[in-house]
Amino acid sequence: MFQERIHLNNGTFIPLLGLGTFHLSPPNTHRAVAHAIQIGYRHIDTAAYYGNETEVGQAISESGIPREEIFVTTKLWNDDHDDPRGAFEASLQRLGLDYVDLYLIHWPVEQRIASWKALEKLDRSVCRAIGVSNFTIAHLSELLAAARNVPAVNQVEFSPFLYQKELLQFCQSKGIVLEGYCPLTRGRKFHDPRLQRMAKKYGKTPAQILIRWALQHHIVTIPKSSHPKRIEENADMDFSISEKDMQEMDRWNENFHVSWNPTALP
Repeated sequence: MFQERIHLNNGTFIPLLGLGTFHLSPPNTHRAVAHAIQIGYRHIDTAAYYGNETEVGQAISESGIPREEIFVTTKLWNDDHDDPRGAFEASLQRLGLDYVDLYLIHWPVEQRIASWKALEKLDRSVCRAIGVSNFTIAHLSELLAAARNVPAVNQVEFSPFLYQKELLQFCQSKGIVLEGYCPLTRGRKFHDPRLQRMAKKYGKTPAQILIRWALQHHIVTIPKSSHPKRIEENADMDFSISEKDMQEMDRWNENFHVSWNPTALP
């Protein structure tokens, strides 16, 4: 089980590999999270919008693993910016946990600066770190000009087919960890001949190649699955991609989105 962790800018650690739970039904969420924790995952990503925070929290509480060993992320949804503190407290209650490790602004909506200032005031005993999601360089630059705290994380869609190199470099220059969702392109690129050749070369699945590429860029990566064997496969990272092959994969960028593209949002 891949267990590497990296520092956030507030001194805490985040596991590089986690389990995403977007579009998982509550029962599937509970089963997936329980299995993931059982085999060694220590990072779970959820959101108020996903409607499965309760099941995430239950699986964590029932796991028998000390709470401090599991990194939990949830997010402020677009409809809740009138009361960010209340939204956070509601998420914490649904999770049934004493604290969350990371709380993100889910999308760069109009009220994002005011909401960020509200998140900065959250007690760090219940909210260990704060960050953003789906923020472009322009959104981050605007936020940094007004913020007391630099976001710990920016979670965005990221894969070799959507290699946001400039955004990655910008985040690194500001001490912001980039976290990638949809690293598997929801399977839409699994039959790409380039990816197929790379998978054959390493004796791995297309999913494993995509995840390993992201990890070697030191991008926190949260592949989603509810299938036990795929959850296990996604964590089987007992190989490395050569520097030459990494450089080749870096050239696969097609600006290929499988989620909503935030670049046009003012």
